[in-house]
Amino acid sequence: MIITTTPSIEGKKIQAYLGVITGEAIMGANMFKDLFAGIRDLVGGRSSVYERELTRARQVALQELEERAAALGADSVVGVDIDYEVLGQNNGMLMVSVSGTAVRTS
Repeated sequence: MIITTTPSIEGKKIQAYLGVITGEAIMGANMFKDLFAGIRDLVGGRSSVYERELTRARQVALQELEERAAALGADSVVGVDIDYEVLGQNNGMLMVSVSGTAVRTS
């Protein structure tokens, strides 16, 4: 499955537009991760704990997008947009949402 932020795929012709699809992932911030991020992982303004969680959430959302595309019979998703939000009480949740257009190419 080709997943791309571009509106087309070089060398491929879009035969059918199958619809706009989405994938989402919401991850909660763990209290112990917060504690260790504050004490140990903050180096130069970066937190490896949060970076790993962000990577994991993005992977989950993209996997969901791919599964929804496959269910429609798509072989690619074009025009993918990735958005990040913090949610919940005290911004304790991280949401990654992805959207794009499922297509069939030749």
